[in-house]
Parts: sequence; structure tokens; C-alpha cells
Amino acid sequence: MLKNTWPRDRHVGPGGGLYTGPGGGLYTGPGGGASTGPGGGLSTAPGGGLYTGLGGGLSTAPGGGLYTGPGGGMSTGPGGGLYRGLGGGLYTGPGGGLYTGHCEQPYRSNLPPREALLEYLARHRLEHLLLQCG
Repeated sequence: MLKNTWPRDRHVGPGGGLYTGPGGGLYTGPGGGASTGPGGGLSTAPGGGLYTGLGGGLSTAPGGGLYTGPGGGMSTGPGGGLYRGLGGGLYTGPGGGLYTGHCEQPYRSNLPPREALLEYLARHRLEHLLLQCG
């Protein structure tokens, strides 16, 4: 199973989740977090951010971006995308998904970029997953 992850924090500089250059979460080049090609955050191929199969960003199975279990993108537990504690997707400190500063080890996720995720959830009537954000 191919599992890709990309920076998904709120940092705009090199290596950050909102950076459009190589290594950034919104990079559109090969393997980038906003690439539609193989290994990309907007790819529908195995491991991609828009892939619904095992390991994909839109999978609800373990390892998937929409998984609600331990470590999943929709988990409120430690390491989860909706976790507010250290290392979680809703954590505002270094290593967290809402951190805006430079971090050597930024928060990473296999979810597609925010806009694509929100569009997918709305199209498939899965907005209830976001209610966990509180």
C-alpha cells in the first residue's frame, strides 16, 4: 500500500503546508501536496489525496484520511487530524496542523488540500465529519 503525506500546517514558507514550492503542501509538481500526478495530494491514484481506496486521503479505512480511528485524519485522539493536543491537526503549536511558523517536522497528512476536501465532503454529504471540530 502506497501512503503519501504532505505538509498540512498553515506555514507559508519553504516546507510549509501553504507553500507552493518544492516540498510544500500546495506544490503542484511531481509528488507535491497539490499535484494531480502519481503520489500527489490531488491524485486519484493509490496513495493520493483523492484516492478512496486503502491508504488514500478519502478512505475511511485504517490509514485513510477520513478514518475516525487512532491516528486517522478524522480522529479526535492523539495524532489525529481533529486532535487539539501536541502533534494533532488542530494543535496551534509547533508540529500542529494550525501552526503558522516554520517547523522542522510540520504536521503531515494524506488528506487532499483543504478546498478539495471540503468540496468532496459537501458533494458526498459528509459534512457531519467536520462537526467533530467543535
